[in-house]
Amino acid sequence: MDMSVDEALAACSDLPSVTKKLQILHDLGLGYLTLGEETPALSGGEAQRLKLASEMGKAQADTVFVFDEPTIGLHPSDVEVLLKIFRTLIASGATVIVIEHDLDVIQNADYIVDMGPGGGEEGGKIVAAGTPAEVAENQNSVTAKYLTYVPKKP
Repeated sequence: MDMSVDEALAACSDLPSVTKKLQILHDLGLGYLTLGEETPALSGGEAQRLKLASEMGKAQADTVFVFDEPTIGLHPSDVEVLLKIFRTLIASGATVIVIEHDLDVIQNADYIVDMGPGGGEEGGKIVAAGTPAEVAENQNSVTAKYLTYVPKKP
């Protein structure tokens, strides 16, 4: 239990059922975690991805996942891992709703609901809604100023 997920993956390569579960953790970008690590020591994003590990590989029809700022504290390469996870969930039939400020995540959305026009007392109204390309063209959206529409990766 003193090994990282990645170390255990290599050590347990001859145990298919163990390897399958460890591979999911690795694919979720959690390969560096120590197997015996207590969950209170995890960041919010790590905890969300750990919860996802039990859902990966299952059919997700009629399942809705809601993520609240899952990229906080993540390195850009980890954001790419998270986007792949979202795509896997969607390909399995899930609906994924993400509350987020990270432009990489926003630009990869199928549909955006941009709230504003500012924060706090100045927020709470829908100022733009639509595809990233549609929101990027909306003059009422502050987010639009920062969106450079790039088609999603397949």
